[in-house]
Amino acid sequence: MSTNYTTQSDSLIQWPSNPVGYVAILLAFITGLIHLVATTRAIEMSVVLAVLFVLNGLGFLGGAALHFTRFWRRSLFLVAAVYSLVTILALFPFRGWGIEAFYMHGGINPIVTITKVAEAFLVIVSAYLYRCSDE
Repeated sequence: MSTNYTTQSDSLIQWPSNPVGYVAILLAFITGLIHLVATTRAIEMSVVLAVLFVLNGLGFLGGAALHFTRFWRRSLFLVAAVYSLVTILALFPFRGWGIEAFYMHGGINPIVTITKVAEAFLVIVSAYLYRCSDE
């Protein structure tokens, strides 16, 4: 008699197979939450900017949540890397094209710095996970 083993799970929840996946989730969670919190300041400058902050924050949080499901695919690591890179680059048209984008009132803006560092690491981690994952 033989035993059949199925590799497909009917469960919606699927834990990341690579421990580095948890780092990616943490980075996405950090930048997503900061974008949502920063919406209160962004709305003082522009409603459009505030909407972009909300959408960006929800995009990061949605991606982190999706990573915990059976719907996650290897190609989504590339989407995460590109999404993070675009978000980094989107800072500069609003804040300036140089290092001054990271300053506010004469000092380094910790919110901008933390989010952009998290997003930069998310680009690296996502590219690593894409390269290391099988599918």
